[in-house]
Amino acid sequence: MGGQLHNLNVAMFIDADNAPSRKIGDVLAELASFGSVSIRRAYGNWKNASLEPWGKVLHEHAIQPMQQFDLVKGKNATDMAMAVDAMDVLFNKPVDVFCLVSSDCDFTPLVMRLRAEGKQVVGFGERKAPEPFVNACSRFLYFDQPALTDDQSTALITHPEKILAAEDTGHAMSPSRKSGKELKGDTKLLNLLRNAVAYAESEDGWAHLSVVGSRIGNQASFDSRNYGYPRLVDLFAAIDLFEMKRINNHPLVRYKRRAAASVA
Repeated sequence: MGGQLHNLNVAMFIDADNAPSRKIGDVLAELASFGSVSIRRAYGNWKNASLEPWGKVLHEHAIQPMQQFDLVKGKNATDMAMAVDAMDVLFNKPVDVFCLVSSDCDFTPLVMRLRAEGKQVVGFGERKAPEPFVNACSRFLYFDQPALTDDQSTALITHPEKILAAEDTGHAMSPSRKSGKELKGDTKLLNLLRNAVAYAESEDGWAHLSVVGSRIGNQASFDSRNYGYPRLVDLFAAIDLFEMKRINNHPLVRYKRRAAASVA
């Protein structure tokens, strides 16, 4: 891609009660690689002192503040207003990618509805974000992970294999990198990777990493950067349970136990 941007229409919806204002610049930098963020809205009761830090951010990034009063104590009307507006945009605006900035599980049904209409849904949130919400998104990016390069962002939509070759140039949100030992202890991760490799492997056990990446993306909201690795190939190498090789500059992966079995 070499720095090219996808010409997609993006709509960003921010749950200001559940998102740090200081991270919105990073979010917009990520979304710029998908295309034009033509709709930018932030929802909350702007009369609350807790949202005061948002004032400068809204002006700086041309984000439209959507006022939502706290109609009933203990009930968050912001979520409902945000969901209603997102559905209105879905049916009345030519939007390709929806971005939800929140860590609130209440948006899970909305994400599922948007994806049922064939839309990409990119979520941004904190590590406390509930798993159902994270997994429902096409991609969920944590605030403490590295920013995407242009190549990585466009790859999420049309070319999963591009992720394998993209260099990591973002340093705004860098998580701690998990060690190989920690990765091996993550049973859920290992099962996800092993199953994807098994699905894509040929008779000799080798699988094209691009196919493996696509398979993983269809099964879960997965991103290797959530583990501190900018590329999927780096994550596989760190686990050290898989062997890697390249054919015509295309990376392939094989589970080591599968390789031992084929030799025997």
